[in-house]
Amino acid sequence: MEKIFKGRTVVPGTVTLKALVSRGGFNTLASFKDCKQGKNVCTDQNNADLYGKSTVGVALCLPQTIGSTTGGMVLFNAAVIGCNPGALLFSNPIDSLAAAGAILASVWTPNSMPTVDGLGDEFLQYVKDGMTVEIKEDGTVVVTD
Repeated sequence: MEKIFKGRTVVPGTVTLKALVSRGGFNTLASFKDCKQGKNVCTDQNNADLYGKSTVGVALCLPQTIGSTTGGMVLFNAAVIGCNPGALLFSNPIDSLAAAGAILASVWTPNSMPTVDGLGDEFLQYVKDGMTVEIKEDGTVVVTD
């Protein structure tokens, strides 16, 4: 079964990935403390949904980012060394810091993270870890179980 959601494209891209879902805010600084070339296991002990799970190459589904003003730079640096999520999917509007990090990564690294925001609460209620998520250039997100 598939369900289609439509959001706003922040960073364009077409990709199909497995979902990793956080029901709470994503603290970038706390989550990327142990980021290494091609590897990152979420280190944010306050995020029970993601703690101890790899965030590399997945469609990271979340309501919003939280925490430090370094959030955008953390996302950009993760992309520089190749330990970034494959895509960022926000149920809420993206904050300016996360948007800056995703946009800079798409411009200055080969590790672009297609990013869509405004997908709505229904999106975050529907998507589960391991579901297949197809992201299209126009902000359409197709979730398949």
